[in-house]
Amino acid sequence: MPIQSLKGALRALLLVAIFFAGVWSQSSGVIDDFLWYLPDVQYLAIQHLWLTAISGGLAILVAIPLGIVLSRPSMTRWAESLMQVLNVGTTIPTLAVLALSMSFLGIGTVPAVFGLFVATLLPITRNTYAGLKGVDPALMEAAAGIGMSATQRLLRVELPNALYVIFAGMRTALTINVGTVPLAFLIGAGGLGELIFTGIDLYDPVMMLAGAIPTALLAIVVDALIATVAFLVVPRGVNPSRA
Repeated sequence: MPIQSLKGALRALLLVAIFFAGVWSQSSGVIDDFLWYLPDVQYLAIQHLWLTAISGGLAILVAIPLGIVLSRPSMTRWAESLMQVLNVGTTIPTLAVLALSMSFLGIGTVPAVFGLFVATLLPITRNTYAGLKGVDPALMEAAAGIGMSATQRLLRVELPNALYVIFAGMRTALTINVGTVPLAFLIGAGGLGELIFTGIDLYDPVMMLAGAIPTALLAIVVDALIATVAFLVVPRGVNPSRA
């Protein structure tokens, strides 16, 4: 009972804080200043989503087949070693990856997409590999016992049972991707980073927030969309969201 009362008090306090923050923002003119950047936000948000869609889409197209290949019994000896190669994309700071991409590919969208692709690859590959290796061996034996080929077992048993874990990797990777895309502005690829870094350089907090807040909202929206797709696509028997 005291815990419930504390939660209620915290909710009420949060609502009061939001109300007074709104009043202060309106009276100080912050909202009007923020709305002045709205056309820029709309234009740059499209660039932002485009970079996320291309780099994230390429990462999904490469990472899922790669995770499947690494999960095969013939690759057991080499899987972890090869996974560490992909780990380079996450252990090296993303800004350094983008700088290296710029060194080889020049300035603009192409090096930004390549750098973001490299940074997004590991979580999806790792989760695909882990999801497939985590399938109950009894299911695999049963599938083999009724005469399923290796391809049939993969498509009808392994992938359906691993889908929830694969989608979890996609959610993590693409949400991080959205938050990383602002760095692409530093190598001439556009995106909401233009407002964030320009606002920092000019000591203009409103301009910075005009880029940072939409970036955070886009990350939340992308995460929610992938979660919705996972809820609809992953079979009920292996989907904890439907339990």
